[in-house]
Amino acid sequence: MGRLTQKALERLRDRTFRRLPHLRVKGERTALRFIEQVGFCFAFSPFGYDLPCLWAAIVGKRHPAFPDDPYHDPAIGLTWELKDRLPSKRLVYYGRLLKGKPTLVSLRYFPFFFALIRGEKGSGDYLADYRAGFLSRPAKTILDILHDEGPLDTPELRAKAGLRSPERTHEYERTMADLQRRLWIVKISERYEPTFSFRWDLVDNWLEKEVKIGRRIPREEAIVQIIQQYLSTVLYTTTGRIARLFDLPLSEVSRVVEHLSDRGIALPDQVIQGLKGRWLVHHTPTRK
Repeated sequence: MGRLTQKALERLRDRTFRRLPHLRVKGERTALRFIEQVGFCFAFSPFGYDLPCLWAAIVGKRHPAFPDDPYHDPAIGLTWELKDRLPSKRLVYYGRLLKGKPTLVSLRYFPFFFALIRGEKGSGDYLADYRAGFLSRPAKTILDILHDEGPLDTPELRAKAGLRSPERTHEYERTMADLQRRLWIVKISERYEPTFSFRWDLVDNWLEKEVKIGRRIPREEAIVQIIQQYLSTVLYTTTGRIARLFDLPLSEVSRVVEHLSDRGIALPDQVIQGLKGRWLVHHTPTRK
């Protein structure tokens, strides 16, 4: 592989992350290609994690400054449009997934996330999660409603769940974020009339095919596939960073890294010029 340097690896990231003007995302087609290439990415910010970001790919710069007036910024506007349009066509998954932040996932990799987070749990197994203390009462109520009535807009869902009053807004938003992170619900569209609102449905209904695939994937295989794709995208990282991003036990990540190392995919304990410490590096970082 030759001598590893941060400068060279970041240049490779620039291409994969579309952080170059001539590679930047310009519309629906290039956005979909970008998401399918990286597998999963954040929407508006990398939040301090080494993961691609759709907004940065639209700007086409390595570390773009977030605009002072995001409501009138063309790149933010296109990001907002694409994170709505692509999922509404069921071309990608969008939700508060990784670290509870807005995340886009290709349909190829969504089943692996489902296997990791929900495993074999079916649509009605949320009741067992509730009885076990994994779901709050408002979360159970929202799932009860969506099971009984199908997709609903935010105002109607809040009203039926008894969370309509302004003082319960934070509780509602926290509950919806938790249900997205646990892959029980998904935002399927955005409504602008008569007022702006989201429309929600059960993940099992919205991505039925991908959910069925995910329920058949063993957890260990799902973790291997996710970490392998992540490493091939970011090129260098640490087991600790992987564990924090995907909320995995460090021991579990270490076993997967050892497996990838045995297969010649990952090189652990590497020195990278320009960086302190030891790093996990993808074996053959190449231009993508």
